[in-house]
Amino acid sequence: MQTLLITGTNTHSGKTILTLALAAYWQKYRPGRSLGVMKPIQTGYGDREQYHRLLKLDQSLTQINPIHFTAPLAPPLAAAQEGLSINLENLWQQFKSLHQSREFVLVEGLGGLGSPLTWETTVADLAWDWRLPTVLVVPVALGALGQAVAHVALARQCRVHLKGIILNCLHPCTGQEIRDWGNPKLMQALTDVPVLGCLPHLKQPTNLQHLAEAAAGLDLECLIPGP
Repeated sequence: MQTLLITGTNTHSGKTILTLALAAYWQKYRPGRSLGVMKPIQTGYGDREQYHRLLKLDQSLTQINPIHFTAPLAPPLAAAQEGLSINLENLWQQFKSLHQSREFVLVEGLGGLGSPLTWETTVADLAWDWRLPTVLVVPVALGALGQAVAHVALARQCRVHLKGIILNCLHPCTGQEIRDWGNPKLMQALTDVPVLGCLPHLKQPTNLQHLAEAAAGLDLECLIPGP
């Protein structure tokens, strides 16, 4: 069994696209091998519904996303609005149950590594507490290099096992723009973390064939179990 946490430099960095791409690749090229997808905490509408609708998962919405709040806010603030608290121990038990029953589990974080889950913990803390190998998604944009350096520093401070970085084109990018804004060689030199590829901008981000093809262009040996 193997697990991978997908985190990013912020909200809308491309975590969901990478999760969908890896899941689509797994289901296309690892037929018959079990896959689990988990979004431990979600605020607002979006990711869990996409996973439930697009992927052939033997999971309910609640199994995909055990904790959900209506307001699109940081979880402790969204929970407070509803008069609720966040029980990370219960969340851990649900993750363990999924992990024990699947060959590969993709866990999508919320926001960036520094995003709060409770008043005391962040996504980085969860990655360490659950011992989750992690990949960092960095959008190709001005400032990408600094964001990558800052998040890798946070990962090291919190003892996160960071397997690599994936660049993501939120908008159509030329090769020159990728080299100018998210230069893989410079990013790797500054962080000492391998850049495992770049996701192209997808005009149809819900097309499973296109998602699987996008994943095929990444260094998958570092991301998913072998045949």
